[in-house]
Amino acid sequence: SEKMQRRQSSKTPKQPLQGHHENQTDLSAWRKGGRIDPGKSVQNIQSPNDQKNDSKQDSLEQALSYFAKVQDRVSLKNNSVLQKHLTTVESIALQRGLPPEGFDVLLNVALSGKLADTVNTRLLKSLVPASVIPETSVISSVSWLCVSKCSGNIQLLFLRWLITVFDFIDRKEQLHALYGFFFSFLQDEKMCPYVCHLLYLLTRKESVKPFRIRRLLDLQAKMGMQSHLQALLSLYKLFCPELVTITLPGKMKTYFKSSEGPWKAAINTVRRRNQENSLVSQPLFLGTAQPQSRKRKWNTQLIIPASSTNKNNLEENREKNHVDLYSTSESFPVEQLQTFPQLLQNIHCLEFPSQMGSVLTNPLLLHYMNCIKDESVYLRLYYWMGQTLQEECTWCVADNNQYEEEFKDFLETVYKTECFLQEGFSSCEEFLYKSLPLWDGFCCRSQILKLVSWIPLSSSSEMKSHLYDPLAQLFFTSSLYFKCSVLETLKELLQNWLNWHMIHLDSEFESEVYSLNTTLSGLVNVVAELIHFVGWISTVALRLENNATFLLYFILDFYETVCDMYLRYNLPLLIMPPAGVFYPALLSMDSVSLNQLCYIMYRYRTNLVAAKENELSKKKTLQFKFSSQIYQEYNQYIIAMVGCLWTSRAFQKDIHPQGLRMDDELLKKTAVQEFRTSFNIVYHPAMMGYAVLFLQQAWPDDTTFDLSLIKRDKAMSNWYLEYLYAQGLKGLKVFIESSINRVSQAS
Repeated sequence: SEKMQRRQSSKTPKQPLQGHHENQTDLSAWRKGGRIDPGKSVQNIQSPNDQKNDSKQDSLEQALSYFAKVQDRVSLKNNSVLQKHLTTVESIALQRGLPPEGFDVLLNVALSGKLADTVNTRLLKSLVPASVIPETSVISSVSWLCVSKCSGNIQLLFLRWLITVFDFIDRKEQLHALYGFFFSFLQDEKMCPYVCHLLYLLTRKESVKPFRIRRLLDLQAKMGMQSHLQALLSLYKLFCPELVTITLPGKMKTYFKSSEGPWKAAINTVRRRNQENSLVSQPLFLGTAQPQSRKRKWNTQLIIPASSTNKNNLEENREKNHVDLYSTSESFPVEQLQTFPQLLQNIHCLEFPSQMGSVLTNPLLLHYMNCIKDESVYLRLYYWMGQTLQEECTWCVADNNQYEEEFKDFLETVYKTECFLQEGFSSCEEFLYKSLPLWDGFCCRSQILKLVSWIPLSSSSEMKSHLYDPLAQLFFTSSLYFKCSVLETLKELLQNWLNWHMIHLDSEFESEVYSLNTTLSGLVNVVAELIHFVGWISTVALRLENNATFLLYFILDFYETVCDMYLRYNLPLLIMPPAGVFYPALLSMDSVSLNQLCYIMYRYRTNLVAAKENELSKKKTLQFKFSSQIYQEYNQYIIAMVGCLWTSRAFQKDIHPQGLRMDDELLKKTAVQEFRTSFNIVYHPAMMGYAVLFLQQAWPDDTTFDLSLIKRDKAMSNWYLEYLYAQGLKGLKVFIESSINRVSQAS
């Protein structure tokens, strides 16, 4: 039959050294490390390096010809020819990688059972791609699994290789057609984890069938809760939730064991060596694929992959059959997606690439993710990203230090994607929780802190032990600038959480959102925990850094967000700064810090007044009410500020337990004559410079600089205030107008 003829033809090794398809690469292109231009003949004077490459090419051609002609079972022992060609393949594969034509020959001979397992193992471990792997070679090799010619260990090694190089396969349409064939291997207990991994990469919505779900559930009942089975069931449930009714763990895990074996390191080595030895920075690619980055494997995945239909065939089909690229009957190839109108016209038939990393650098696909909340896309992206982050982390994996710059670039790309989507990735959260306890606070500092600012909002109990505790250890033992960076990061984290709350507050899916992530009370608790953590580390940091003005700026900047949470973000929560932050700011020698504090206290008052009015109006039943403690703390602070800046009675009236109240007898021992006025708006260390400049402008000829003149006359005092406002002290202005005037009028 025709089917049998196709199977027989698949067993006949192709002869890549004798003829080539017009779109396919040849060994001369691989030798020179460049692209083929079919319109030009390559007849140049060869350099010594080219001659050396010619010698390697000849050796590889001889080796491939030898393996292509192997018919009967051959033993490695005492066979110098086999040993020679095997060594040639291994050495060239590790030095430069194999050209696409080599895979068909080597896969067929390794899986045909004609050689001993030791030889087959060495051949499979030598399959390092220099560019791409033709899908036809993979399909041909998979067909050998039907006839059971190779041992179970070789089959297992082949599956591991296939998973590792999955992103290097030029097309995958025929591979998707073999989904059912791979599924049948789940019954093998040793192969099951790797088969699940491969199926996870291949699964589409049409792959989910009731009989497959029943089979997975039967295997789970037989083997127990295996992570690889959970991974596949989770993906099935996302595609067809009505078919998978069992409860599965909601949080992502590392579902699969590493399958990379010796190939990943070899691929990285080959890429670096090829780039060092050639002016051409990109390896050879087929069809419409774009040149890939010189980065490592995760960076090569950041390129949009080639379509499953190459360019020439696409043109032929369009001419012969008038195929409409915008037709709704077939998926639209992502590498053809160039404009936003194209995205809108094809959004219903767009299929994401197998290389999920390519999504990160494509704004159009990111727009698609924002518009179409396809959980399967997010799950695939999270899985890929989680695996990549864990494997490439320069301080979690030995011998990765040399790749720090590349890892930085990758983290920066992930961060920019989170900014674009305005949401954090759970896979990044898990990576941070695992890696922060091992982090030295120096490697990739900027990128790691940026990722921390996008940790998703959740009621997870892991935040204290996995985020706050490691950060605190680094925070207290690091430089002033690191402390400021951490405070800025935590402010951005708080703002991202509050923005998330605002976006979903009026959403029709509000109840669904809160049930999936956290309740409103859970949100309040998580935000409060973050604010208390920042208050604690800020208090300690100010002591360690002697109340540094630079540090105080970042602390008060954080509380500018906190003081406005009720009105600006509609969150029923207000937390006053601890005394260890408030009093250093109040007594600061820098006017910027004092001005910030005045603005913050003004916004606290505005929010508290609004909250009290809402409580008294009783127009609606409030789920949350502010406790009397927050009002009490505010009143204590406001009395201290008014006593310092205006009434000059802070030492007598401050009632805060950690406040400025002191007996007159103790104050007299300081030998300061006018101790009562030491911190008012004229004599305050942060304001005295303004007072002196004001006197110079008011009385240019007076050299006595009698600052007491400012407070003696009410008109002079008002003039001084107007002068301060003109200097840009807007925070001081709104504070005085909202609080101090009211106190003066009441008295």
